[in-house]
Amino acid sequence: MKNLKHIIILLLITALPQVGFSQVNGFLTGIVKDEQGQPVGFANVALLEAADSVVINGTTADAEGRFQIKSPAKGTYFLRFDFLGYVQLDSDPFEVTGDDFTKDFGNTTIRENVQVLQEVVVQGMRPTVVSYADKMIVNVGGTAMAGGSTAYEVLAKSPGVWIDQNGDLKLNGKAGVKVMINNKLVYLSGKELQNFLQNMSGENIKDLEIITNPSAKYDAEGASGIININLKKSKDTGLNGSLHSSYQHNELNSYTAGADVNYKKGAWSAFANFDFAERANLRTNKMKRTFHNQMDSSLDQNLREEGKRTIPTLRAGASVDLNQRHSLGFMADVSIYNTENNISTLAKLADGNPEKDVLIDALNNGKGHKQSSTFNFHYLGKLDTMGTTLSADLDYVRLYSQDDATFVNRLESMSIPAGVSVNRLMYDNPNNYDIYAAKADLIKAVGKTGKLELGAKASRVISDNELKFYEETDGNMQPDARRSNHFIYKENILAAYASYSTGIGKKLNIQAGLRVEQTFAAGNSVTLSQKTNRNYFNLFPTLFLQHAVSDNYQISYSYSRRVNRPQYSALNPFIFYIDPYSWVVGNPYLNPQYTNAFNITQTINQRFNVVVGYTVTKDFIAEMPEQNVADKTTYFQQQNLEKMESFNTTLVAPLQVLPIWQMNNTATIMYQKYTAEREQQVLANEQVSFMLQSNHALQMPKSIRLELNAAYQGPAAYGLYRVNASWGVDAGLKRSFMNDKLDVSMSVTDIFKTKRMAGTINIDGNKIKADQYRGTQSFKISLRYRFSKGSEFKANKKSTNLDEVNRAGGK
Repeated sequence: MKNLKHIIILLLITALPQVGFSQVNGFLTGIVKDEQGQPVGFANVALLEAADSVVINGTTADAEGRFQIKSPAKGTYFLRFDFLGYVQLDSDPFEVTGDDFTKDFGNTTIRENVQVLQEVVVQGMRPTVVSYADKMIVNVGGTAMAGGSTAYEVLAKSPGVWIDQNGDLKLNGKAGVKVMINNKLVYLSGKELQNFLQNMSGENIKDLEIITNPSAKYDAEGASGIININLKKSKDTGLNGSLHSSYQHNELNSYTAGADVNYKKGAWSAFANFDFAERANLRTNKMKRTFHNQMDSSLDQNLREEGKRTIPTLRAGASVDLNQRHSLGFMADVSIYNTENNISTLAKLADGNPEKDVLIDALNNGKGHKQSSTFNFHYLGKLDTMGTTLSADLDYVRLYSQDDATFVNRLESMSIPAGVSVNRLMYDNPNNYDIYAAKADLIKAVGKTGKLELGAKASRVISDNELKFYEETDGNMQPDARRSNHFIYKENILAAYASYSTGIGKKLNIQAGLRVEQTFAAGNSVTLSQKTNRNYFNLFPTLFLQHAVSDNYQISYSYSRRVNRPQYSALNPFIFYIDPYSWVVGNPYLNPQYTNAFNITQTINQRFNVVVGYTVTKDFIAEMPEQNVADKTTYFQQQNLEKMESFNTTLVAPLQVLPIWQMNNTATIMYQKYTAEREQQVLANEQVSFMLQSNHALQMPKSIRLELNAAYQGPAAYGLYRVNASWGVDAGLKRSFMNDKLDVSMSVTDIFKTKRMAGTINIDGNKIKADQYRGTQSFKISLRYRFSKGSEFKANKKSTNLDEVNRAGGK
């Protein structure tokens, strides 16, 4: 009966109105913590009358244990703190003297219930999605779908996130997502960002913060927003950690194994994470290109790519508390991965006369060796007791790669007499990046409700990329000057920002900020004796206004200006060979794209969010194919479109269907229009589309957790491409053993093999139609065993990630 009473109180509190954190007066506030001083996220806090213990109001603490309840009418009350697995605690009675009565209860400590209660049949579930006015938190730790998954796969299942035809992340239908880890920007983009996230175990992720409209303190890079990955932090003193392994099958086989070790003694703490993975890569692509002339010709291609990446990764760090206010730390992240990639293509070139058809059998075998090293030194100081903090970071990133490939192309003419020709090509591509960055941030309280944030950052990037191409002549490989190039790129960015936030009365909060960035960039094609220099200065204002209309309804307005600079590889004027009829060409004259974003966010009962937004992007960067009708070749190049406009409405609706069943739903409807000027002709591509994601989690008896994820994206526009609808369903199962020390997870992704990326583009009658599959249907099984010795503590792990690395496309 006692447990039944707890459940009834929990359900009653959940149904009661909840209060927005944006108000500052007339509230009961505090933080719920455990005996080790760690926040108890999502604890239940009820307000009861002292005379008869009648529940008057209540709330659920946020992820950091903070709670806030509107002050009741005059009278005597007490608070009741409760959470499954902890002993219920009642506060001392207190008297409310008026509507503006405010009381801060500080830190309230609740004790873990060490007794095993056989009566309990309903297990508590931590909310998977928690919505705020400025961000959404997706709790990943402990989910079945994270078991054996990579960080890339975890992000792909998050609300509002989608993967485009190139494998890049999109947020609410918009490209240009930037990724952070533990509030540090990852300096990678494109394929290298994908590699980085695919090399990171999803089991080490605690939660994700999805920030669609970042403030001025964040780098201006990232047109559609930021996803911040918070890694798990150890809570044990002494030596503790975990061992994990997994297996995945998606026609090919992948394996992972690793260990996490943490140690703390006194003021020192240290950690080391080691992962070893052999991951398979599978991709198929059916492409048909139609060339418009007097008699249309076509090129039909069937491509299959199989690859393997062997990746040992070590992340280690240490920190020391110099005293109660100052700490220093160091972090190193080193990865070495070797790749093998085989691409086979069968194609038929036809122009209406069968006797002139050509059959192409192309084989591309590639090997690569990459090294990624990241080093970070950091300082954190609490300068006074009023909340003034100073932080500083120094970062150095070294990226090195050596890629080699051979191409064997067999062309068979169907003419009479038939002829067969074979040509062989190869390339050698050494590439390296050196990235340096330094930043400092100051946060200071101003008055009773104000907060001032100031910061500065400087970064320098040096890229050296050389492509040496060879073609077989008379049985010998001879240098091919047409395709070879040596490109050096240097970029310096100086940035500073100021941001101020304050409460205005009881119901309004305002935050205004300005970030300034000066960019100096120089590209030098040594082979072509071609130099491109760019220096540009930009202002990036941000403005946020939050209005607490009532206890159960808040509305916020936001504006920000952001930038997406070109990836370094896109600025390189290389001709990157794919097959006899396809190649990629760099564009040294590619301009940055600038985005102005406006959002209105309505929060209902602190649970449901409705976001209405409008963005306009100038010089939108998109892939453009150029088809040559005469020789039936196509090259692909990143180019600037004139602009992109987007209107979107997103609904985030997390539901507690039953105490054991959580449902999180995200629905987005959007209108996007892309405009490009081409040879005195204006091309437009527009589409109304919608996305729907529904995630379900059920906590069953015997520590069994079931999960089901379903996602659908309707027909969409991207650049000048028309993208077909696609959908997919994933399912997962997790069970814990040995007093929750051992977790076993199994999952099946893309059950119906429907996550395909298909689309078309039509420019002046020249068409490309493609249907691509990335091996998303898979079965996974993973094991994780945790060991610990000692009492809980909060480790000072630090991770560093820079936007410059992001654009380098490498970790």
